[in-house]
Amino acid sequence: MKPHELNMREENVMDGYSKIEQYNPTTIKSIADKYRSILKDVGEDPDREGLLKTPERVAKALQYLTHGYDLDPAEILRSAMFTEEYQQMVIVRDIEVYSLCEHHMLPFFGKAHVAYIPKGRIVGLSKVPRVVDAYARRLQVQERLTVQIRDCIQETLAPAGVAVVIEAQHMCMIMRGIQKQNSVASTSAFTGEFNKDVTRAEFLRLIAPRT
Repeated sequence: MKPHELNMREENVMDGYSKIEQYNPTTIKSIADKYRSILKDVGEDPDREGLLKTPERVAKALQYLTHGYDLDPAEILRSAMFTEEYQQMVIVRDIEVYSLCEHHMLPFFGKAHVAYIPKGRIVGLSKVPRVVDAYARRLQVQERLTVQIRDCIQETLAPAGVAVVIEAQHMCMIMRGIQKQNSVASTSAFTGEFNKDVTRAEFLRLIAPRT
């Protein structure tokens, strides 16, 4: 069994919406036990009322936030690939990104813009955000996340080119360290036709903020 394999189901119904989450109970207990020790180490009492269930809650949150380790992004794309002769740019912009920085395990969040130029095959549009999420739901650095998304699409679809831009705010910069609240990190990665100035410029123009 994988460390992150999910096999414990929880279903909560609120306002007519059923939310089902799955967790590995062995992993949850192991992480929760460690967080009880952490609470003691920072000077808290893990047995006081407000913290009694905190270790388990944190363990479940952490398992959810890293569930990307159990996903195969390439398989996500392969599940909805279609033969099509469309050869113009396909862009999915403003994809929400939520991830954990592997250096401090603090969140970073923002938006991803992904484009590709088909060469005989297209993919269902919803699969592109799913690929972004599969890589983001891991301990990450923004630079690697950007390249992983690019490479997965390039290697799986074999398009004429792929472009990925991510713009994100990092809580490790906002809450601690330099404490620059309005700073945004931008990363980009390109293949094929997007390495040409004219194609890349068109992509950047199309994802520019709208006024």
